[in-house]
Amino acid sequence: MAKKFKLGLVSRLLIAIVLGIILGLWAPQPVNRTIVTLSKLFSSFLLFVIPLMIVAFVTMGIADLSQGAGKLLGITGGISYASSLICGSIAFTVAINLFPTFMSPAALGAIGDPEAGMLSPYFTIPLSPILDVTSAVVLAFILGLCISAHREKMNAFYEPIADFSQIINSVLKSAIIPLLPLYICGTFVNMTVSGQTFTILNLLWKVFLTVIILHLSYLLVMFLAAGAIGKKNPFVLLKNQIPGYLSAIGTQSSAATIPVNLKCAEADGVSKEIRNFVIPLCANIHMAGSMITITCCVTAVLLMYKMPVNMGIIVPFIMTLGIAMVASPGAPGGSIMTALPFLPMVGIASNSAIASLLIALYITQDSFGTACNVSGDNAISVIIETIYQKHIKNKVPAGVEAGQKA
Repeated sequence: MAKKFKLGLVSRLLIAIVLGIILGLWAPQPVNRTIVTLSKLFSSFLLFVIPLMIVAFVTMGIADLSQGAGKLLGITGGISYASSLICGSIAFTVAINLFPTFMSPAALGAIGDPEAGMLSPYFTIPLSPILDVTSAVVLAFILGLCISAHREKMNAFYEPIADFSQIINSVLKSAIIPLLPLYICGTFVNMTVSGQTFTILNLLWKVFLTVIILHLSYLLVMFLAAGAIGKKNPFVLLKNQIPGYLSAIGTQSSAATIPVNLKCAEADGVSKEIRNFVIPLCANIHMAGSMITITCCVTAVLLMYKMPVNMGIIVPFIMTLGIAMVASPGAPGGSIMTALPFLPMVGIASNSAIASLLIALYITQDSFGTACNVSGDNAISVIIETIYQKHIKNKVPAGVEAGQKA
């Protein structure tokens, strides 16, 4: 029986972008307004789901950290968070200095107001979120921290939240992600009708190239550092990572790449106990590649629309995002979905045309960001292995270690 052919999300998004441009150029206005209406309805549904997603995924992300191994958990989490912060800061520094060189005043002037000249939907349905984003974040942290600190006593709370998390994950995979192409198509229909599409795309391919170069540069530095700390050949480590990198490009999911990444860690000489701990953990908390992509994309659109952009605006956003992406679900586009409610921190409304443009730009690069994430996980595993062997394992009391082996 022939295997059923299935288009990946990136392919569907690219088709949606092309289709949106074609329809915006030549379709009758009623057709375009219908598509815009459907896109706006989806946007309302998305904004309704986002606070629920934050409560579900952030709570579980924090609660599950209690299953780690003490010092190793703290060290791994600290390295992962520092890696994300450094990547976001470097990405912003590069973007704010490089992007203006190819964003000429004439090109930026041609973009203008992102809402000007766009079609209005035939109708909208008022759908207010149950919680605002700030309340959802605070509630998630309270629940997650309490469950993590008292896991045995609060298992009755953990199980329902785990079930709720699975429900929201199902909504994400069965409704949000499949309908994203419709959302993006409506955005590009409207941008084409308003005359902005080609000016924007002419700038964004250069952003895409910059992001890929930053990903590869980050991996080179990480594996050089891991090789130096672990006294291993960094280029052999990079060679060993190729299967994991390619697998991540194909799956667009850190979680789906875990089995292959464990094999890469084994080839690096990382012990079973460390690789089985670090690789699954970092698949959920280490998002350096996604941070590079989101920071560059956000900086680009802020520059394009002549909005305020500086370290004072971006750094709090990066610091918040580094924590929030613990909640990033293991599905294509999960990181940008997690980042969406925090875009107002940089002046971008979560339901605006700029936000949907960001989603499109991010997801077309999501494969490479995921590949960067999981490859960085293995660099961290080499570092943690060295720390464990030198500073933690030998300090375990002999009686305790013997009892563990027994």
